[in-house]
Amino acid sequence: MPMSRALSENRPVPRRGLSRDEAAMYVGVSAAKFDEMVADGRMPEPVQIDARKIWDIRSIDMAFDALSQETSNTWDGV
Repeated sequence: MPMSRALSENRPVPRRGLSRDEAAMYVGVSAAKFDEMVADGRMPEPVQIDARKIWDIRSIDMAFDALSQETSNTWDGV
């Protein structure tokens, strides 16, 4: 008789909250660079849940979208 498996083992459960390392990886930067971006306001502050700091993936998406609007295209002047 097969053992029952948790739902998350059968299919991935989407996550809204990310750890610091996961948030950095999601954005495509190192954890140190992500910390710098949080400190200067380019990335959002985390949500504090007890002793854990969690980043809301939706807030990260909005901050990342804003980054692309801030940068200018070097080819614009050509």
